[in-house]
Amino acid sequence: MSGIVLAVTPAPTPISSKEMLGEKLFADVNLSKNRTQSCATCHNPEHGFVDNRATSVGKAVSLGDDGKSLGDRNTPTATYAQFSPDFHQNKKSQRYIGGQFLDGREKDLQGQAGGPPTNPVEMGMPDKAAVVARLQENADYVTAFKQLFGDKVFDAPETAYAAMTTSLAAFEKTALFAPFDSRYDRYLRGEVELTDQESLGESLFFSNQFTNCNRCHQLKTFPGSEGETFSNYEYHNLGVPPHEAVRAANGKGKAFIDYGLLEHPGVTDEKEAGKFKVPTLRNVAVTAPYMHNGVFADLRTVVLFYDKFNNTERKLNPETGKPWAAPEVDKNLALKTEEFQASALKDSEVDALVAFMQTLTDKRYESLLP
Repeated sequence: MSGIVLAVTPAPTPISSKEMLGEKLFADVNLSKNRTQSCATCHNPEHGFVDNRATSVGKAVSLGDDGKSLGDRNTPTATYAQFSPDFHQNKKSQRYIGGQFLDGREKDLQGQAGGPPTNPVEMGMPDKAAVVARLQENADYVTAFKQLFGDKVFDAPETAYAAMTTSLAAFEKTALFAPFDSRYDRYLRGEVELTDQESLGESLFFSNQFTNCNRCHQLKTFPGSEGETFSNYEYHNLGVPPHEAVRAANGKGKAFIDYGLLEHPGVTDEKEAGKFKVPTLRNVAVTAPYMHNGVFADLRTVVLFYDKFNNTERKLNPETGKPWAAPEVDKNLALKTEEFQASALKDSEVDALVAFMQTLTDKRYESLLP
């Protein structure tokens, strides 16, 4: 027997925190009806926490656990989502702010985490009790849930489900989702320099005179914008056209209209129709396609779309070669108001803005840059 080495399988690491439990749950396909889809399926940690799977309509919307259902909205990145404030209405401006999902229908990360498992076009579980039954199939989960939430956590499905969403939210609040280590962050710390093109893009981005980008995509005072998430978490209607290919593929058809914020159960004012939450620009260069419905494939197209409101030369969508399509909701248009008026951009300035936004990519995703 001399010389024989027996392989010893190391004991699994005990689940000792809500964050660790949330990480396990985030990647668990058993929490979907057909055991094919997890949170990480549509929020892939290796691809900016978005859905990088191609479907019959490209990557515009996500495919469900049933292998055929398609959503109607583009999956937003889960990076930096922890910084969106709880959904509320600003008393002074009367504007709605924060929340989760593109219409803010869930107040916080915990609420958001509870949505996909029982959504019929996503993970497809029939109800919370069915999800909890799947949790109890895993002995490690049972032990961890009882240690972290008490021995009676499984006495009621609602209690166990809440414990699950609490754990997922705890995981999504870890530094993995918000490392603040992009080239822009390193530039602010004096570790790297921006190129001339990136520097021009930065100046344009933070200029109230030329672009107004920062009206929606800035929270902190510039300079000194360490920790900037590049969103004020308000809601605006930008006049985005419908994604006709998606509507044809998911069966909703041309007559369907997504009213955005007005779909929130607590919002009834028609002035909110067509408004969607301002997304973070962190990792924007590697999380295509764009807008709430994924209608634009390229980041440069998005900049040109904004510029067309101030630049009469921007008559054609470069992705279709045709005139820009009409807004899905043709009222409450933010970009037609004086607040959002800006100077027409040269092509070189458009390129500079794109170059600057590429610097907002987390270090781990820089290899994904075009």
